[in-house]
Amino acid sequence: MAADRAADKAADRAPSPWAPLRSAVFRALWIAVLLSNIGTWMQTVGAQWLLVSGPGASVLVALVQTASSLPVLLFALPSGVLAEFLDKRRLLLVTQLFQTVVGAVLAVLTATGAMGPSLLLVLTFLLGAGAAVQLPAYQAVIPELVPRAELPGAAALGSISVNLARAVGPAIAGLVISWIGVAAVFAINAVTFLVFAAVLVWWRPEPVDRPHPEAFLSALRAGGRYVRHAPVVRRVMLRLVLFIVPASALWALLPLIADRRLGIGSGGYGLLLAALGIGSLVGAVLLPRLRRRWSPTMLLTLASVSYAAALLVVGLVRIPWLVVLVLLPAGVAWIMVLSSLNATVQGFLPRWVRARGLSFYQVVLFGATAGGSALWGLVAVPLDLPLTFVVSAALLLAGAASARLLPLLDVAGVDRGEAPAWLDPQLVLDPEENPGPVLVTVEYVVPGGQLDELLAGLVAVRRTRLRTGAVSWRAYRDGERPELVVEQFVVPSWEEHLRQHSGRLTGADQLSLDRVRELSDPPPKVSHLFSV
Repeated sequence: MAADRAADKAADRAPSPWAPLRSAVFRALWIAVLLSNIGTWMQTVGAQWLLVSGPGASVLVALVQTASSLPVLLFALPSGVLAEFLDKRRLLLVTQLFQTVVGAVLAVLTATGAMGPSLLLVLTFLLGAGAAVQLPAYQAVIPELVPRAELPGAAALGSISVNLARAVGPAIAGLVISWIGVAAVFAINAVTFLVFAAVLVWWRPEPVDRPHPEAFLSALRAGGRYVRHAPVVRRVMLRLVLFIVPASALWALLPLIADRRLGIGSGGYGLLLAALGIGSLVGAVLLPRLRRRWSPTMLLTLASVSYAAALLVVGLVRIPWLVVLVLLPAGVAWIMVLSSLNATVQGFLPRWVRARGLSFYQVVLFGATAGGSALWGLVAVPLDLPLTFVVSAALLLAGAASARLLPLLDVAGVDRGEAPAWLDPQLVLDPEENPGPVLVTVEYVVPGGQLDELLAGLVAVRRTRLRTGAVSWRAYRDGERPELVVEQFVVPSWEEHLRQHSGRLTGADQLSLDRVRELSDPPPKVSHLFSV
Protein backbone atom coordinates (compact mmCIF):
# COMPACT_ATOMS: atom_id res chain seq x y z
CA MET A 1 0.00 0.00 0.00
CA ALA A 2 2.84 2.37 0.81
CA ALA A 3 4.35 1.68 -2.59
CA ASP A 4 1.00 2.40 -4.23
CA ARG A 5 0.69 5.73 -2.37
CA ALA A 6 4.23 6.65 -3.38
CA ALA A 7 3.42 5.82 -6.99
CA ASP A 8 0.30 7.98 -6.83
CA LYS A 9 2.29 10.93 -5.50
CA ALA A 10 4.87 10.45 -8.21
CA ALA A 11 2.10 10.38 -10.81
CA ASP A 12 0.74 13.65 -9.45
CA ARG A 13 4.18 15.25 -9.95
CA ALA A 14 4.65 13.73 -13.41
CA PRO A 15 4.72 16.01 -16.47
CA SER A 16 1.50 16.64 -18.36
CA PRO A 17 0.59 13.86 -20.81
CA TRP A 18 0.57 16.56 -23.51
CA ALA A 19 4.17 17.65 -22.74
CA PRO A 20 5.82 15.49 -25.47
CA LEU A 21 3.92 17.46 -28.13
CA ARG A 22 6.19 20.43 -27.38
CA SER A 23 8.88 18.56 -29.33
CA ALA A 24 8.47 19.48 -33.00
CA VAL A 25 9.77 16.10 -34.19
CA PHE A 26 7.57 14.08 -31.84
CA ARG A 27 4.58 16.24 -32.76
CA ALA A 28 5.12 15.76 -36.50
CA LEU A 29 5.62 12.00 -36.15
CA TRP A 30 2.60 11.71 -33.87
CA ILE A 31 0.38 13.48 -36.44
CA ALA A 32 1.81 11.30 -39.23
CA VAL A 33 1.14 8.14 -37.24
CA LEU A 34 -2.38 9.35 -36.45
CA LEU A 35 -3.10 9.83 -40.16
CA SER A 36 -1.58 6.43 -40.94
CA ASN A 37 -3.71 4.78 -38.25
CA ILE A 38 -6.82 6.44 -39.68
CA GLY A 39 -5.90 5.12 -43.12
CA THR A 40 -5.34 1.63 -41.71
CA TRP A 41 -8.79 1.55 -40.13
CA MET A 42 -10.31 2.82 -43.38
CA GLN A 43 -8.47 0.03 -45.20
CA THR A 44 -9.85 -2.59 -42.78
CA VAL A 45 -13.42 -1.36 -43.18
CA GLY A 46 -13.09 -1.20 -46.98
CA ALA A 47 -11.64 -4.71 -47.22
CA GLN A 48 -14.32 -6.21 -44.98
CA TRP A 49 -17.12 -4.41 -46.76
CA LEU A 50 -15.84 -5.62 -50.11
CA LEU A 51 -16.34 -9.19 -48.88
CA VAL A 52 -19.43 -8.91 -46.71
CA SER A 53 -22.00 -9.68 -49.41
CA GLY A 54 -20.15 -12.53 -51.11
CA PRO A 55 -20.30 -16.30 -50.53
CA GLY A 56 -18.56 -17.51 -47.37
CA ALA A 57 -18.66 -13.97 -45.95
CA SER A 58 -18.40 -14.98 -42.27
CA VAL A 59 -15.07 -16.70 -42.88
CA LEU A 60 -13.67 -14.20 -45.40
CA VAL A 61 -14.55 -11.12 -43.33
CA ALA A 62 -12.88 -12.65 -40.26
CA LEU A 63 -9.81 -13.52 -42.39
CA VAL A 64 -9.27 -9.82 -43.11
CA GLN A 65 -8.30 -9.39 -39.43
CA THR A 66 -6.21 -12.54 -39.67
CA ALA A 67 -4.38 -11.33 -42.80
CA SER A 68 -3.61 -8.03 -41.06
CA SER A 69 -2.38 -9.67 -37.86
CA LEU A 70 -0.63 -12.82 -39.10
CA PRO A 71 2.46 -10.95 -40.45
CA VAL A 72 3.33 -9.94 -36.90
CA LEU A 73 3.74 -13.63 -36.06
CA LEU A 74 6.17 -14.01 -38.92
CA PHE A 75 8.09 -10.72 -38.93
CA ALA A 76 7.82 -9.03 -35.53
CA LEU A 77 10.65 -11.01 -33.89
CA PRO A 78 13.24 -10.40 -36.63
CA SER A 79 11.99 -6.80 -36.83
CA GLY A 80 12.71 -6.37 -33.13
CA VAL A 81 16.32 -7.44 -33.74
CA LEU A 82 16.63 -5.07 -36.71
CA ALA A 83 15.24 -2.19 -34.62
CA GLU A 84 17.90 -2.77 -31.95
CA PHE A 85 20.87 -2.46 -34.31
CA LEU A 86 19.86 -0.61 -37.54
CA ASP A 87 19.10 3.04 -38.24
CA LYS A 88 15.47 3.24 -37.10
CA ARG A 89 14.62 6.25 -39.28
CA ARG A 90 15.74 4.51 -42.48
CA LEU A 91 13.96 1.33 -41.50
CA LEU A 92 10.74 3.28 -40.95
CA LEU A 93 11.16 5.12 -44.25
CA VAL A 94 11.58 1.89 -46.24
CA THR A 95 8.46 0.37 -44.68
CA GLN A 96 6.36 3.47 -45.48
CA LEU A 97 7.41 3.45 -49.13
CA PHE A 98 6.67 -0.28 -49.37
CA GLN A 99 3.20 0.20 -47.90
CA THR A 100 2.54 3.14 -50.23
CA VAL A 101 3.17 0.92 -53.25
CA VAL A 102 0.97 -1.90 -51.91
CA GLY A 103 -1.83 0.55 -51.07
CA ALA A 104 -1.69 2.05 -54.57
CA VAL A 105 -1.92 -1.42 -56.14
CA LEU A 106 -4.97 -2.17 -53.96
CA ALA A 107 -6.69 1.01 -55.08
CA VAL A 108 -6.00 0.49 -58.81
CA LEU A 109 -7.06 -3.17 -58.90
CA THR A 110 -10.26 -2.43 -56.97
CA ALA A 111 -11.15 0.52 -59.22
CA THR A 112 -10.70 -1.62 -62.33
CA GLY A 113 -12.81 -4.49 -60.94
CA ALA A 114 -9.90 -6.92 -60.85
CA MET A 115 -9.92 -7.45 -57.08
CA GLY A 116 -10.94 -10.93 -55.94
CA PRO A 117 -11.11 -12.22 -52.33
CA SER A 118 -7.81 -14.13 -52.52
CA LEU A 119 -5.89 -11.20 -53.99
CA LEU A 120 -7.43 -8.82 -51.45
CA LEU A 121 -6.26 -11.03 -48.57
CA VAL A 122 -2.74 -11.32 -50.06
CA LEU A 123 -2.38 -7.54 -50.41
CA THR A 124 -3.82 -7.04 -46.93
CA PHE A 125 -1.17 -9.47 -45.68
CA LEU A 126 1.57 -7.40 -47.38
CA LEU A 127 0.32 -4.23 -45.69
CA GLY A 128 0.38 -6.09 -42.39
CA ALA A 129 3.95 -7.18 -43.10
CA GLY A 130 5.03 -3.55 -43.49
CA ALA A 131 3.29 -2.66 -40.23
CA ALA A 132 4.97 -5.60 -38.46
CA VAL A 133 8.43 -4.40 -39.49
CA GLN A 134 7.60 -0.80 -38.58
CA LEU A 135 6.11 -1.36 -35.13
CA PRO A 136 9.18 -2.28 -33.01
CA ALA A 137 11.28 0.43 -34.67
CA TYR A 138 8.72 3.17 -34.00
CA GLN A 139 8.18 2.13 -30.38
CA ALA A 140 11.93 2.02 -29.79
CA VAL A 141 12.54 5.47 -31.31
CA ILE A 142 10.22 7.30 -28.89
CA PRO A 143 12.76 7.37 -26.01
CA GLU A 144 15.16 9.16 -28.37
CA LEU A 145 12.64 11.98 -28.96
CA VAL A 146 11.41 12.91 -25.47
CA PRO A 147 12.99 13.11 -21.99
CA ARG A 148 12.66 10.04 -19.80
CA ALA A 149 10.19 11.81 -17.50
CA GLU A 150 7.84 12.38 -20.45
CA LEU A 151 7.81 8.77 -21.68
CA PRO A 152 4.52 7.91 -19.88
CA GLY A 153 2.92 10.92 -21.57
CA ALA A 154 4.28 9.80 -24.94
CA ALA A 155 2.84 6.32 -24.39
CA ALA A 156 -0.54 7.83 -23.47
CA LEU A 157 -0.48 9.96 -26.62
CA GLY A 158 0.26 6.85 -28.66
CA SER A 159 -2.80 5.18 -27.16
CA ILE A 160 -4.90 8.27 -27.88
CA SER A 161 -3.68 8.23 -31.50
CA VAL A 162 -4.74 4.61 -31.99
CA ASN A 163 -8.15 5.11 -30.45
CA LEU A 164 -8.84 8.45 -32.11
CA ALA A 165 -8.10 6.73 -35.42
CA ARG A 166 -10.43 3.89 -34.45
CA ALA A 167 -13.17 6.44 -33.85
CA VAL A 168 -12.58 8.57 -36.95
CA GLY A 169 -11.31 6.09 -39.55
CA PRO A 170 -14.33 3.77 -39.77
CA ALA A 171 -16.75 6.72 -39.88
CA ILE A 172 -14.81 8.32 -42.76
CA ALA A 173 -14.56 4.97 -44.52
CA GLY A 174 -18.32 4.44 -44.28
CA LEU A 175 -18.99 7.83 -45.86
CA VAL A 176 -16.38 7.39 -48.59
CA ILE A 177 -17.67 3.92 -49.48
CA SER A 178 -21.24 5.25 -49.68
CA TRP A 179 -20.29 8.24 -51.86
CA ILE A 180 -17.38 7.04 -54.01
CA GLY A 181 -16.55 3.38 -53.38
CA VAL A 182 -14.04 1.08 -51.73
CA ALA A 183 -11.23 1.94 -54.17
CA ALA A 184 -11.16 5.53 -52.84
CA VAL A 185 -10.68 4.21 -49.30
CA PHE A 186 -7.64 2.20 -50.41
CA ALA A 187 -6.22 5.25 -52.25
CA ILE A 188 -6.54 7.44 -49.14
CA ASN A 189 -4.72 4.80 -47.12
CA ALA A 190 -1.82 4.85 -49.61
CA VAL A 191 -1.58 8.64 -49.31
CA THR A 192 -1.29 8.43 -45.49
CA PHE A 193 1.79 6.21 -45.84
CA LEU A 194 3.29 8.80 -48.19
CA VAL A 195 2.68 11.57 -45.64
CA PHE A 196 4.45 9.52 -42.95
CA ALA A 197 7.39 9.00 -45.34
CA ALA A 198 7.60 12.75 -45.99
CA VAL A 199 7.86 13.46 -42.25
CA LEU A 200 10.65 10.90 -41.96
CA VAL A 201 12.53 12.56 -44.84
CA TRP A 202 12.17 15.94 -43.08
CA TRP A 203 13.39 14.57 -39.73
CA ARG A 204 17.15 14.74 -39.27
CA PRO A 205 17.93 12.94 -35.99
CA GLU A 206 21.13 13.47 -34.04
CA PRO A 207 23.62 10.61 -34.42
CA VAL A 208 23.23 8.06 -31.63
CA ASP A 209 25.50 5.29 -30.44
CA ARG A 210 23.86 2.05 -31.47
CA PRO A 211 24.77 -1.22 -29.75
CA HIS A 212 27.52 -3.26 -31.32
CA PRO A 213 25.68 -5.55 -33.75
CA GLU A 214 25.24 -9.12 -32.61
CA ALA A 215 24.80 -12.10 -34.89
CA PHE A 216 21.14 -12.12 -35.90
CA LEU A 217 20.24 -15.51 -34.47
CA SER A 218 22.23 -14.82 -31.32
CA ALA A 219 20.37 -11.56 -30.74
CA LEU A 220 17.04 -13.27 -31.40
CA ARG A 221 17.86 -16.04 -28.92
CA ALA A 222 18.92 -13.47 -26.33
CA GLY A 223 15.54 -11.76 -26.59
CA GLY A 224 13.75 -15.09 -26.29
CA ARG A 225 15.80 -16.06 -23.22
CA TYR A 226 14.93 -12.80 -21.53
CA VAL A 227 11.19 -13.23 -22.05
CA ARG A 228 11.28 -16.91 -21.08
CA HIS A 229 12.96 -16.18 -17.75
CA ALA A 230 10.98 -13.04 -16.86
CA PRO A 231 7.87 -14.14 -14.86
CA VAL A 232 6.40 -10.63 -15.09
CA VAL A 233 6.42 -10.66 -18.90
CA ARG A 234 5.14 -14.22 -19.12
CA ARG A 235 2.21 -13.46 -16.83
CA VAL A 236 1.29 -10.36 -18.85
CA MET A 237 1.27 -12.43 -22.03
CA LEU A 238 -0.94 -15.07 -20.43
CA ARG A 239 -3.48 -12.46 -19.31
CA LEU A 240 -3.34 -10.93 -22.80
CA VAL A 241 -4.22 -14.24 -24.50
CA LEU A 242 -7.04 -14.97 -22.04
CA PHE A 243 -8.61 -11.62 -22.93
CA ILE A 244 -7.84 -11.20 -26.64
CA VAL A 245 -8.96 -14.61 -27.94
CA PRO A 246 -12.60 -14.33 -26.78
CA ALA A 247 -12.71 -10.53 -27.17
CA SER A 248 -11.65 -10.71 -30.84
CA ALA A 249 -15.08 -12.13 -31.74
CA LEU A 250 -16.47 -8.59 -31.62
CA TRP A 251 -13.93 -7.12 -34.05
CA ALA A 252 -14.06 -10.11 -36.41
CA LEU A 253 -17.85 -10.44 -36.69
CA LEU A 254 -19.06 -6.88 -36.26
CA PRO A 255 -19.48 -6.35 -40.05
CA LEU A 256 -21.89 -9.29 -40.12
CA ILE A 257 -23.78 -7.90 -37.13
CA ALA A 258 -24.17 -4.58 -38.96
CA ASP A 259 -25.25 -6.17 -42.24
CA ARG A 260 -27.29 -9.24 -41.29
CA ARG A 261 -28.75 -8.56 -37.85
CA LEU A 262 -29.02 -4.78 -37.72
CA GLY A 263 -29.36 -4.02 -41.46
CA ILE A 264 -27.62 -0.64 -41.17
CA GLY A 265 -25.23 -0.79 -44.14
CA SER A 266 -21.64 0.42 -44.47
CA GLY A 267 -22.37 3.78 -42.86
CA GLY A 268 -23.90 2.02 -39.85
CA TYR A 269 -20.93 -0.31 -39.61
CA GLY A 270 -18.65 2.72 -39.52
CA LEU A 271 -20.82 4.13 -36.73
CA LEU A 272 -20.44 0.92 -34.70
CA LEU A 273 -16.65 1.03 -35.03
CA ALA A 274 -16.70 4.74 -34.23
CA ALA A 275 -18.57 3.96 -30.98
CA LEU A 276 -15.86 1.47 -30.05
CA GLY A 277 -13.20 4.06 -30.90
CA ILE A 278 -14.87 6.81 -28.87
CA GLY A 279 -15.17 4.45 -25.92
CA SER A 280 -11.47 3.59 -26.24
CA LEU A 281 -10.59 7.28 -26.35
CA VAL A 282 -12.61 7.93 -23.18
CA GLY A 283 -10.92 4.93 -21.56
CA ALA A 284 -7.47 6.29 -22.41
CA VAL A 285 -8.34 9.59 -20.70
CA LEU A 286 -9.86 7.91 -17.63
CA LEU A 287 -7.22 5.22 -17.22
CA PRO A 288 -4.75 7.17 -14.99
CA ARG A 289 -7.56 7.91 -12.52
CA LEU A 290 -8.79 4.31 -12.61
CA ARG A 291 -5.28 3.02 -11.91
CA ARG A 292 -5.23 5.03 -8.68
CA ARG A 293 -8.46 3.42 -7.50
CA TRP A 294 -7.87 -0.23 -8.48
CA SER A 295 -4.95 -2.59 -8.75
CA PRO A 296 -3.95 -3.72 -12.25
CA THR A 297 -5.50 -7.15 -11.64
CA MET A 298 -8.80 -5.68 -10.43
CA LEU A 299 -8.82 -3.29 -13.40
CA LEU A 300 -8.31 -6.24 -15.74
CA THR A 301 -11.13 -8.21 -14.12
CA LEU A 302 -13.66 -5.38 -14.21
CA ALA A 303 -12.82 -4.60 -17.84
CA SER A 304 -13.23 -8.25 -18.85
CA VAL A 305 -16.65 -8.51 -17.17
CA SER A 306 -17.79 -5.25 -18.81
CA TYR A 307 -16.62 -6.42 -22.25
CA ALA A 308 -18.36 -9.80 -21.80
CA ALA A 309 -21.64 -8.02 -21.03
CA ALA A 310 -21.25 -5.98 -24.21
CA LEU A 311 -20.66 -9.17 -26.24
CA LEU A 312 -23.95 -10.58 -24.98
CA VAL A 313 -25.89 -7.44 -25.93
CA VAL A 314 -24.30 -7.16 -29.38
CA GLY A 315 -24.96 -10.83 -30.14
CA LEU A 316 -28.53 -11.03 -28.85
CA VAL A 317 -30.09 -7.58 -29.41
CA ARG A 318 -31.31 -6.27 -32.78
CA ILE A 319 -31.81 -2.62 -31.78
CA PRO A 320 -29.12 -0.49 -33.50
CA TRP A 321 -29.08 2.41 -31.03
CA LEU A 322 -28.73 0.03 -28.07
CA VAL A 323 -25.84 -1.80 -29.73
CA VAL A 324 -24.12 1.56 -30.35
CA LEU A 325 -24.52 2.47 -26.67
CA VAL A 326 -23.03 -0.79 -25.32
CA LEU A 327 -20.08 -0.51 -27.69
CA LEU A 328 -18.98 2.64 -25.84
CA PRO A 329 -18.16 0.81 -22.55
CA ALA A 330 -16.76 -2.06 -24.62
CA GLY A 331 -14.26 0.40 -26.10
CA VAL A 332 -13.41 1.64 -22.59
CA ALA A 333 -12.82 -1.95 -21.41
CA TRP A 334 -10.69 -2.77 -24.47
CA ILE A 335 -8.28 0.11 -23.92
CA MET A 336 -8.16 -0.48 -20.16
CA VAL A 337 -6.85 -3.99 -20.72
CA LEU A 338 -4.45 -3.32 -23.58
CA SER A 339 -3.00 -0.10 -22.15
CA SER A 340 -2.51 -1.60 -18.69
CA LEU A 341 -0.74 -4.69 -20.02
CA ASN A 342 1.34 -2.71 -22.51
CA ALA A 343 2.40 -0.21 -19.83
CA THR A 344 3.47 -3.06 -17.55
CA VAL A 345 5.67 -4.61 -20.25
CA GLN A 346 7.20 -1.30 -21.35
CA GLY A 347 7.97 -0.33 -17.76
CA PHE A 348 9.56 -3.67 -16.95
CA LEU A 349 11.73 -4.31 -20.02
CA PRO A 350 15.26 -2.82 -19.77
CA ARG A 351 16.59 -0.67 -22.59
CA TRP A 352 18.95 -3.26 -24.11
CA VAL A 353 16.15 -5.71 -24.90
CA ARG A 354 13.13 -3.41 -25.09
CA ALA A 355 12.54 -3.64 -28.86
CA ARG A 356 12.99 -7.42 -28.86
CA GLY A 357 10.81 -7.88 -25.78
CA LEU A 358 8.08 -5.70 -27.26
CA SER A 359 8.26 -7.68 -30.48
CA PHE A 360 7.53 -10.88 -28.50
CA TYR A 361 4.62 -9.05 -26.85
CA GLN A 362 3.31 -7.97 -30.26
CA VAL A 363 3.58 -11.55 -31.54
CA VAL A 364 1.34 -12.72 -28.71
CA LEU A 365 -1.07 -9.78 -29.18
CA PHE A 366 -1.49 -10.12 -32.93
CA GLY A 367 -1.24 -13.92 -32.83
CA ALA A 368 -4.14 -14.09 -30.40
CA THR A 369 -6.04 -11.57 -32.56
CA ALA A 370 -5.38 -13.48 -35.79
CA GLY A 371 -6.13 -16.88 -34.27
CA GLY A 372 -9.19 -15.61 -32.44
CA SER A 373 -10.59 -13.89 -35.53
CA ALA A 374 -10.18 -17.02 -37.64
CA LEU A 375 -11.63 -19.18 -34.85
CA TRP A 376 -14.79 -17.10 -34.43
CA GLY A 377 -15.30 -16.86 -38.18
CA LEU A 378 -15.33 -20.67 -38.37
CA VAL A 379 -17.44 -21.09 -35.22
CA ALA A 380 -20.08 -18.67 -36.53
CA VAL A 381 -20.87 -20.97 -39.48
CA PRO A 382 -22.44 -23.85 -37.52
CA LEU A 383 -23.51 -21.91 -34.40
CA ASP A 384 -24.87 -18.69 -35.99
CA LEU A 385 -24.01 -15.22 -34.68
CA PRO A 386 -26.01 -15.00 -31.41
CA LEU A 387 -24.71 -18.29 -30.00
CA THR A 388 -21.16 -17.46 -31.12
CA PHE A 389 -21.26 -14.26 -29.08
CA VAL A 390 -22.66 -16.12 -26.05
CA VAL A 391 -19.77 -18.61 -26.20
CA SER A 392 -17.16 -15.86 -26.51
CA ALA A 393 -18.67 -13.98 -23.55
CA ALA A 394 -18.60 -17.14 -21.43
CA LEU A 395 -14.92 -17.71 -22.22
CA LEU A 396 -14.13 -14.09 -21.35
CA LEU A 397 -15.87 -14.42 -17.97
CA ALA A 398 -13.93 -17.62 -17.27
CA GLY A 399 -10.69 -15.78 -18.02
CA ALA A 400 -11.71 -12.96 -15.69
CA ALA A 401 -12.41 -15.47 -12.89
CA SER A 402 -8.88 -16.91 -13.29
CA ALA A 403 -7.36 -13.55 -12.31
CA ARG A 404 -7.57 -14.54 -8.63
CA LEU A 405 -5.30 -17.52 -9.27
CA LEU A 406 -3.08 -15.90 -11.90
CA PRO A 407 -2.90 -12.17 -11.08
CA LEU A 408 -0.55 -9.68 -12.69
CA LEU A 409 2.74 -9.54 -10.76
CA ASP A 410 3.47 -6.34 -8.84
CA VAL A 411 6.43 -4.40 -10.28
CA ALA A 412 5.91 -1.17 -8.30
CA GLY A 413 9.21 0.18 -7.01
CA VAL A 414 11.37 -2.28 -9.00
CA ASP A 415 14.55 -0.58 -10.26
CA ARG A 416 14.70 -1.05 -14.05
CA GLY A 417 17.55 1.42 -14.63
CA GLU A 418 20.85 0.23 -16.06
CA ALA A 419 23.40 -0.99 -13.49
CA PRO A 420 27.05 0.22 -13.67
CA ALA A 421 29.21 -1.67 -16.15
CA TRP A 422 31.31 -4.57 -14.88
CA LEU A 423 35.11 -4.31 -14.91
CA ASP A 424 36.57 -6.85 -17.33
CA PRO A 425 38.66 -9.52 -15.56
CA GLN A 426 42.37 -9.78 -16.29
CA LEU A 427 42.64 -12.90 -18.44
CA VAL A 428 45.81 -14.76 -19.34
CA LEU A 429 44.14 -16.78 -22.10
CA ASP A 430 43.12 -14.93 -25.27
CA PRO A 431 39.32 -15.38 -25.72
CA GLU A 432 39.71 -15.16 -29.51
CA GLU A 433 41.97 -18.21 -29.42
CA ASN A 434 39.49 -20.08 -27.23
CA PRO A 435 36.09 -19.61 -28.87
CA GLY A 436 33.01 -21.41 -27.73
CA PRO A 437 31.03 -21.63 -24.50
CA VAL A 438 32.41 -20.23 -21.25
CA LEU A 439 31.74 -21.83 -17.86
CA VAL A 440 31.57 -19.28 -15.04
CA THR A 441 31.84 -20.48 -11.44
CA VAL A 442 31.16 -18.40 -8.33
CA GLU A 443 32.17 -19.84 -4.95
CA TYR A 444 30.32 -18.62 -1.83
CA VAL A 445 31.45 -19.46 1.71
CA VAL A 446 28.61 -18.95 4.20
CA PRO A 447 27.95 -20.03 7.80
CA GLY A 448 25.32 -22.73 8.24
CA GLY A 449 22.85 -20.25 9.72
CA GLN A 450 22.84 -18.20 6.55
CA LEU A 451 22.65 -21.06 4.06
CA ASP A 452 18.88 -20.85 3.63
CA GLU A 453 19.13 -17.11 3.00
CA LEU A 454 21.81 -17.71 0.35
CA LEU A 455 19.79 -20.40 -1.40
CA ALA A 456 16.71 -18.18 -1.44
CA GLY A 457 18.79 -15.35 -2.92
CA LEU A 458 20.19 -17.65 -5.60
CA VAL A 459 16.66 -18.17 -6.96
CA ALA A 460 16.61 -14.52 -8.08
CA VAL A 461 20.25 -14.75 -9.22
CA ARG A 462 19.41 -17.73 -11.43
CA ARG A 463 16.73 -15.75 -13.27
CA THR A 464 19.10 -12.80 -13.66
CA ARG A 465 21.85 -14.97 -15.19
CA LEU A 466 19.45 -16.69 -17.58
CA ARG A 467 17.72 -13.44 -18.62
CA THR A 468 20.99 -11.70 -19.43
CA GLY A 469 22.86 -14.38 -21.40
CA ALA A 470 23.36 -17.71 -19.62
CA VAL A 471 22.08 -20.81 -21.38
CA SER A 472 22.24 -23.06 -18.30
CA TRP A 473 22.60 -22.60 -14.53
CA ARG A 474 23.16 -24.87 -11.53
CA ALA A 475 24.16 -24.52 -7.86
CA TYR A 476 26.08 -27.14 -5.87
CA ARG A 477 27.03 -27.66 -2.22
CA ASP A 478 30.46 -29.11 -1.36
CA GLY A 479 30.23 -32.50 0.40
CA GLU A 480 33.48 -32.01 2.34
CA ARG A 481 32.94 -28.32 3.12
CA PRO A 482 29.19 -27.77 3.70
CA GLU A 483 29.72 -24.03 4.03
CA LEU A 484 30.89 -23.88 0.37
CA VAL A 485 28.22 -23.33 -2.29
CA VAL A 486 29.29 -23.20 -5.94
CA GLU A 487 27.20 -21.44 -8.59
CA GLN A 488 27.87 -22.47 -12.20
CA PHE A 489 26.44 -21.04 -15.39
CA VAL A 490 27.35 -21.31 -19.06
CA VAL A 491 27.30 -18.47 -21.60
CA PRO A 492 27.59 -19.14 -25.36
CA SER A 493 30.76 -17.05 -25.77
CA TRP A 494 33.08 -14.65 -24.00
CA GLU A 495 31.62 -11.77 -26.00
CA GLU A 496 28.16 -12.68 -24.72
CA HIS A 497 29.49 -12.73 -21.15
CA LEU A 498 30.89 -9.22 -21.61
CA ARG A 499 27.48 -8.05 -22.84
CA GLN A 500 25.92 -9.73 -19.82
CA HIS A 501 27.82 -7.45 -17.45
CA SER A 502 28.04 -4.30 -19.59
CA GLY A 503 24.58 -2.86 -20.16
CA ARG A 504 22.24 -5.80 -19.56
CA LEU A 505 21.96 -5.74 -15.76
CA THR A 506 19.29 -3.54 -14.19
CA GLY A 507 19.37 -1.99 -10.74
CA ALA A 508 17.09 -4.77 -9.49
CA ASP A 509 19.40 -7.43 -10.97
CA GLN A 510 22.41 -5.82 -9.32
CA LEU A 511 20.60 -5.73 -5.98
CA SER A 512 19.92 -9.48 -6.20
CA LEU A 513 23.59 -10.17 -6.96
CA ASP A 514 24.81 -7.89 -4.16
CA ARG A 515 22.58 -9.61 -1.59
CA VAL A 516 24.13 -13.04 -2.11
CA ARG A 517 27.67 -11.64 -2.40
CA GLU A 518 27.35 -9.94 0.98
CA LEU A 519 26.56 -13.30 2.60
CA SER A 520 29.92 -14.79 1.58
CA ASP A 521 32.98 -14.46 3.83
CA PRO A 522 35.47 -14.15 2.25
CA PRO A 523 33.98 -12.45 -0.86
CA PRO A 524 32.93 -14.83 -3.64
CA LYS A 525 35.63 -16.24 -5.87
CA VAL A 526 34.83 -16.05 -9.58
CA SER A 527 36.46 -18.24 -12.25
CA HIS A 528 36.05 -18.24 -16.02
CA LEU A 529 36.71 -21.55 -17.76
CA PHE A 530 37.07 -21.69 -21.55
CA SER A 531 36.18 -24.79 -23.56
CA VAL A 532 39.10 -26.72 -25.02
